Amino acid sequence: MDDPGDETYQDAALVLESALAGDEHAVANTFDSVVDRRGMSAAYDVAWRLAGEMVGDNLVRGPWRLEFPDIDDANYDQRWVARFVSAYANEDEPSATALFTVALVDGKLEQCLLTLAGSAVATLKRRGAA
Repeated sequence: MDDPGDETYQDAALVLESALAGDEHAVANTFDSVVDRRGMSAAYDVAWRLAGEMVGDNLVRGPWRLEFPDIDDANYDQRWVARFVSAYANEDEPSATALFTVALVDGKLEQCLLTLAGSAVATLKRRGAA
């Protein structure tokens, strides 16, 4: 059996590849496949990995305050991504888990994950890594 970490990495790569191609349907299908194969917690793991791609490897640990001007006026999914990435940057998995769960309950998780994938690709492009 494959290592779940390897599977998470492969699933995140598929999400990024689809998002890079601008194929929202494929992004959503990849997340659906992850849930079908390994459950909702695996979809969370993929989302956590995407947040990690956005933050990068060279983050000095410590409490971070990420600035998102006018975030309270943004759409639900944009606010969610900002808060999820902030939770990642602060190694705050309880907050990230709560955000993920609330988006699921609110029926907004799919759009939040699509926005997260798009934001990750935009970040990687800006860095020249995609």
